Amino acid sequence: MHKREMIRNIAIIAHVDHGKTTLVDKLLQQSGAFRENEAVAERAMDSNDLERERGITILAKNTAIRYKDYLINIVDTPGHADFGGEVERIMRMVDGVLLVVDSFEGCMPQTKFVLRKALQNGLTPVVVLNKIDRPNARPAEVVDEVLDLFIELEASDEQLDFPVVYASALNGTASLDPDRHDANMEALYEKIIEHIPAPKGNIDEPLQFQVTLLDYNEYLGRIAIGRVNRGIIRQGQSIAVMTRDGSIKQGRVEKLFGFSGLKRVEIDEAGAGDIIAIAGVKDINIGETLADPAHPEALPLLEIEEPTMKMTFLVNNSPFAGREGKWVTSRKLRERLFKELETDVSLRVEETDSPDEFIVSGRGELHLGILLENMRREGYELQVSKPEVIIKEINGVKHEPMEKLIIDVPEESMGAVMESLGTRKAEMLNMTNNGTGNVRLEFLIPARGLIGYRTHFLTITRGYGIMNHAFDSYAPYQGAEVGGRHEGVLIASESGVATTYGILSVEDRGTLFIEPGTEVYEGMIVGEHNRDNDIIVNVCKEKALTNVRSATKEETVKMKVPRILSLEQALEYLNDDEYCEITPKSIRLRKKVLDKGERARYEKQRKMAANTAE
Repeated sequence: MHKREMIRNIAIIAHVDHGKTTLVDKLLQQSGAFRENEAVAERAMDSNDLERERGITILAKNTAIRYKDYLINIVDTPGHADFGGEVERIMRMVDGVLLVVDSFEGCMPQTKFVLRKALQNGLTPVVVLNKIDRPNARPAEVVDEVLDLFIELEASDEQLDFPVVYASALNGTASLDPDRHDANMEALYEKIIEHIPAPKGNIDEPLQFQVTLLDYNEYLGRIAIGRVNRGIIRQGQSIAVMTRDGSIKQGRVEKLFGFSGLKRVEIDEAGAGDIIAIAGVKDINIGETLADPAHPEALPLLEIEEPTMKMTFLVNNSPFAGREGKWVTSRKLRERLFKELETDVSLRVEETDSPDEFIVSGRGELHLGILLENMRREGYELQVSKPEVIIKEINGVKHEPMEKLIIDVPEESMGAVMESLGTRKAEMLNMTNNGTGNVRLEFLIPARGLIGYRTHFLTITRGYGIMNHAFDSYAPYQGAEVGGRHEGVLIASESGVATTYGILSVEDRGTLFIEPGTEVYEGMIVGEHNRDNDIIVNVCKEKALTNVRSATKEETVKMKVPRILSLEQALEYLNDDEYCEITPKSIRLRKKVLDKGERARYEKQRKMAANTAE
C-alpha cells in the first residue's frame, strides 16, 4: 500500500480531439509501463472498437503510472459533451485535473463544459497547451483565453493560480517555455507532483468506497472501479453495500485489484486515496457505497445532469423484419436497454403503453447514436423515430435546451452559414477573424435547430467548415418550428429489387439512397426529392422486352453515385412521420405508414388535428 503523500489522482479533460488520449500514451511510454519489445497500439486507452474507428473517447478509463517514488492515477475522460455523464462522475475520483487545450484552436464549447464540472468540485487544475509544434500555434493568446474562461466560471483564487505546461503529445515533449522543447515529458510529471495535492482521507476511519465505473469479466462477473474515500479495504473482507434505493445488503470482497500501466494487478489491501477495482460483489451499481458493516455510512449519490434529447425505440415491424437480426423481440430490446442503464448514468429509459415501444433519453444525437451502433453490432434489430429535444416546465413556463455553437468557416462561406443559422433561431454572440482566411463564429441556438444541420452545413461550406457545440442552458421555448428538413423524399411504390432501369428513370427527380440490386418494400424511402413534397416512384421497373431496338441501344449510360447514409446521417435526416430501421447489416429509412392510401388518410387527419389545435 502506497503512502498517501506519494499518490496523485488526476483526470485529463479537454475538448474532443485536443490530444488527451495521445498525451496519456506518451506518459505511459515514458514511465516505463511497457517492456521495450512490447507492441503497444496508438491511443492505447481507446480500447473499444468504436473508439478506435472514430478516433474519439466514449468511455472514461483509468491507468496508473509510477514516476520516481510516486504513483500517479490518471483517468482519461471523453471530450464530447454527449458523454458528459462519464466526466461528471469521474470528478469524485480525483484531486486535480490536467486541462488540455489545443494551442491553435483555444477554448472550445466542451472545454468550458468539462472545466465547469472540475471547478465546481474544487479540483486543482494544471493547464497543458498541446500541439505547441503547430506552425500557427498562438500560446500567449490561448493562455489568456483559458484565464478568461476560469474567471467566467468563477474559479477560486487558488484555482486561478494554475501552472501552464507547453507540450506536443505526438512528439512526447513538454516544457515550461513555449519556445523550447524538452526531449521528454519530465516537466509535466514534475508539475503534477508539485501542484496536484495528495489525496485526503484517513486510513484509520471506517471504510467508505464509492463505485464510479463498472466493468465486466466473464469469470469474475461485475467489477466495480472507484476510489477508497477513507479507511482500508482488504481482499476477503465483509462489507455493507449501500444501494441507490437506501437499503443495505451484505457482501464480500472476493478479489481486489490495483492498476499498473494498462493492466490490473491483484493486491491484498488498499487505503484511502487509492483507485482500485473490486470483484465479487453481486449486482453492484454506479454511485453505490461499500462501507464497514459496523459503520454503514453512504456517500452522496452521484448527481448527473438531466438528458436533453429523446427518441422512441420500437420493435422492427417492417416487411423485412427478422431477416438480418439475431435479437428482434420486445423482451430482448427491453432487456438490452435496461442493461445499458447499469453502466450509463446519463441515459433514461421509459416504458410506454405499448410493450413494443420505449422512450430513450440521452445527452444528444451522438450519445443515442453510439448506443444504437453498439446494439446493431451485437445483433439487435429495431427501428427508431426522429430525435426530439426534451421540453421542461420551469415555474409554469416551457423551457427548451440551448446549445453553445462554435463554427470555423472560410470567409467566403460566412454569409451562407449566418443565413442558414438565422432561420434556425440562432443568436450570434461573437465573431473573430484571425487573419488566416478562416472566421470563428459563436452562436447560442435551440438544440432542436441543430438536428439535421450538420449535413447542410458541410454542403454550404463545401466540407471546409468545422462545427462544435455543447449544452449551455435552458431558455424559454420559442414556439415556432425550428430547423428540420425542407426537402421531400422519394418513396418506393412496391416491393421488389431495384433495377438499373428503374433507378435511371427516377434519377432526375432527386438524389438516390440505394444502388441497383437493393431490396426495397412499399413505403421505404429510396431517395431525396428535388422539391419539398414527397413523391412515389417505382425503382423496381424493368425494361420491356420488345423487338424494337433504337440505333443508340448500345450507348453506355452513366449513373449518378447514390448517397449512402451512415447511422448518424440517417437519424439526422428523419422527419416526424418517418422511422429509421436499423439491423446488423442495413440502415433503411421508411414512412411510419407504409401503404399509400392509409398514408394519405393519416396525413389528412394529422392536418385537421393541427388546425383544430390552433
